[in-house]
Amino acid sequence: MANVTSNAAVLAARLEARAVVAVPAATAVVRHHAMLLETAIKAAASGRPGPGVQTGEYRRSWTTEVHATATGVDAVVGTARPQGPRLEYGFVGPDSLGRVYHQPPFPHVGPAVQRIEPLFVAAIARVAETVVSE
Repeated sequence: MANVTSNAAVLAARLEARAVVAVPAATAVVRHHAMLLETAIKAAASGRPGPGVQTGEYRRSWTTEVHATATGVDAVVGTARPQGPRLEYGFVGPDSLGRVYHQPPFPHVGPAVQRIEPLFVAAIARVAETVVSE
C-alpha cells in the first residue's frame, strides 16, 4: 500500500483565510452598488424619459436590503408600490375595476441597471483578483 500525503488541511486553512478577506469585501461592494442602483432608479423616476413626479411617494418607496447568506451576499433593490411594473413596462387594457388605460412605458429601472451593472462587475472582479492574488 502506498503512503499518500494530503495537503487538504493546508488548503482548507488557506481558503478559510481568504474567505475572511473576501466576504467583507464582497459585502461592501454589493452594498455600495445596490445603493448606487437605488439612487439611479430614483433619479430616473424623477421625470422624462422616466415617470413624472406627482407626490414623490413612489420615488421614496424604493429601498435596498443587503443580506449575507451562506452562499454569498444578496441585495434586493425594489418597491412594493403597485405602479412600479406599470410605470416601467406600460399598461394597456382594463384594470380590475374596469378602468381602461393606454399608459406608455416610462423605463427607469432597466436604464439604471444598465448604467450600474458594468461598475458592479468591475468592482467585484477587483475583489476576486485581490483574493486570488493573496
